[in-house]
Amino acid sequence: MTVQAAPSSSVEKELEYRKKLTSITNQINSAESIPQILMTLKDRILELLDSERLTIYAVDTKNQELYSLQKVGDVPKEIRVPKSFSSIAGFTALARKTINIRDAYDAAELTKFHPNLRFDVRWDKQTGFRTKSVLAVPIMFEKYLLGVVQLINRRHNPVFTQQDEDAAEEIARILGIAFYNQHRAARQSKPSRFGALVDKGIISEKDIEQAVSSARVNNTNVEKILIEDMNVPREEIGKSLAAFFGTQFFGYDGAQMIPQDLRERVSSDMWKKYVAAPVERRPGVLVLAVDDPQDLTRLDGLRAMNLAPRYEFWVGMKHEILAYILNSYGEKEAQTQDAADLAKIIDMLGDGETGEVEEEKVPEAEIDETDSGIVRLANQMIIEAFNRGASDIHVEPDGAKNPCLIRLRIDGDCEKFMEVPGPHRNALVQRLKIMAKLDISERRKPQDGKIRFKYSKGVIELRVATIPTTNANEDVVMRILAASKPLPLDKMGFSEYNLTKFKEILAKPYGICLVVGPTGSGKTTTLHSALGFINTVDMKIWTAEDPVEITQKGLRQVQVQPKIDFTFAAAMRSFLRADPDVIMVGEMRDHETAAIGIEASLTGHLVFSTLHTNSAPETITRLLDMNIDPFNFADALLGIMAQRLIRTLCSKCKEGYHPTVQEFNDIVEAYGPDYFDRTGVDYTPELTLYKPKGCPACNNSGFKGRMGVHELLVGTDDVKRAVQKRAPIDELRKTALDQGMRTLLQDALEKMFAGVVDYKQARAIAVK
Repeated sequence: MTVQAAPSSSVEKELEYRKKLTSITNQINSAESIPQILMTLKDRILELLDSERLTIYAVDTKNQELYSLQKVGDVPKEIRVPKSFSSIAGFTALARKTINIRDAYDAAELTKFHPNLRFDVRWDKQTGFRTKSVLAVPIMFEKYLLGVVQLINRRHNPVFTQQDEDAAEEIARILGIAFYNQHRAARQSKPSRFGALVDKGIISEKDIEQAVSSARVNNTNVEKILIEDMNVPREEIGKSLAAFFGTQFFGYDGAQMIPQDLRERVSSDMWKKYVAAPVERRPGVLVLAVDDPQDLTRLDGLRAMNLAPRYEFWVGMKHEILAYILNSYGEKEAQTQDAADLAKIIDMLGDGETGEVEEEKVPEAEIDETDSGIVRLANQMIIEAFNRGASDIHVEPDGAKNPCLIRLRIDGDCEKFMEVPGPHRNALVQRLKIMAKLDISERRKPQDGKIRFKYSKGVIELRVATIPTTNANEDVVMRILAASKPLPLDKMGFSEYNLTKFKEILAKPYGICLVVGPTGSGKTTTLHSALGFINTVDMKIWTAEDPVEITQKGLRQVQVQPKIDFTFAAAMRSFLRADPDVIMVGEMRDHETAAIGIEASLTGHLVFSTLHTNSAPETITRLLDMNIDPFNFADALLGIMAQRLIRTLCSKCKEGYHPTVQEFNDIVEAYGPDYFDRTGVDYTPELTLYKPKGCPACNNSGFKGRMGVHELLVGTDDVKRAVQKRAPIDELRKTALDQGMRTLLQDALEKMFAGVVDYKQARAIAVK
């Protein structure tokens, strides 16, 4: 009898569980809002899952945070948790998988899930409650993250079992359906072009607001900002637009062309006027792509062209439709309004009176630097350079009789921008010096300054350097400081090996990591991405920079002032008295700064810095030449990352080809025959490499954008022994290569095999 009762009891428990679950499901589905679910279901789910505490978090789509509502007396209190490693719920949201922890205070157990995972003990300290076991389950609907269910302390068991996980995941699945329906209902009542992106968690509403603002500042469209600046997949934007407008999405791949007969019947100006273009024909129907299929006035104008009995309208992105039109008609991208304004200003200035006066006898400006035309020219030049994505502006005078050349550095290469009449060269230079608060009477020695340029659409910061040149000329070079958020490490172009090893370095509690390379190679960007990876609420991070170009919330950032003797070394000494976990110093220029940095890394701090050297092994020799103790440096060394920026092929027009056997052998020789096997590439007649071609999207250069090429020397035991005995560079390099390091050239060649760069660019990045 007893043997037969057990199954019956088990069945009864299962029936009772199902009955309670059904009741909770009905209550969830009948709730009017997500806050009602968060407030009213806690006790019933606690009883069902036999736990001491329960928190149901939902995702705040605007800020991409987790939030929950708890009753304190009769007043609801909001709890917010970031999606980060600083809490178990936040990590569950990041990982999107069930997390079952036996003891939340066991750091070793937390490390098994992720090296940076932490348990937030503040709630326990405030309430006196002792958290032991934690079960956290993501609330998902299909692939969308909508929240987290977190259970604390099983009542009748020290840990949560597999059966508990199954039960919690079932509750999370039911909540996922309910949360998704609530979001969809809210979205339908207030639809948005990019609502689907927010629903999927690809981007937050706050990011969209920022993109809209940035689009206004840069006089472009929001979709372009989302793709280029926020790395939102183009396909996802297309799906969102198609869902909003209830039509198909037109995606331009760079190869489509408007049919010949329609090009003959309709001018390109007409299509550009309506921001529309024909993309498909069917019997009696012409399909047109427009950027706003709800603009009835525009649709009526297109119908009035009488190109077909019926029309169907698809949605497309404005910049792609315009590129499609220009490519179809063989036109180049239209001159921007800013460029047109510049042409008008220069035309207004005129050629000036050149005369026959000797250069040395004309020390003064031919016109006043406060002249309205010169002021407008300087302002418009800065705005246009910023809008074109330039990193530097070069003003190069060549006397009164020759034009003053203005060049821009875009994607690492200088290109001619415009010419200013020679007689106006001094006035332009002096105007820029006034803007940078420099001494306009001093023309015999170099000066440095900064411009904070405000205009109707925002603020542009520039670092200014003036240099006297021959024939009484004075050059000006302005670096545009593009203040921005740090890029995620995964978006930095690291190879799999370098990314894995670099993350291992970042997980270390103390030591020194250096990023080296020439000026403008992206060292600061890499360091800020590294800091962003470890920037959590439990880490105190100090940075000393000159200047502060990238800002991050959570970092305490200091700009050094050498003129008042507040140097990098002085800043580091101050940091060591300010309870740091991590220190980042902009550059180790001298023995004092390097010695303090190494000392700090040996006393329990993680230290980051940069050096101007050509390769990772050379950095070791450079520091030892600065009289750094080799034993201390070897003990502190975690790794050295050398990097360069390389131009990448335009994805829309790059052209594939099959290299010959001789070309392949040259590549193997350049890579290093002893290490080539790790590329996994063998020669076959079908092996495809890519070369530049040129199209309107890349201004017919064949290249668009840049990416990092890296050489990561890890401080292994063998490397440290080589440092201690002051081994020569060749021995250091060979030791590092045998330990897995890729040189800059090897990393560039691997990116070439991946189809991102061409052989010429890869070969020119560094010597073997």
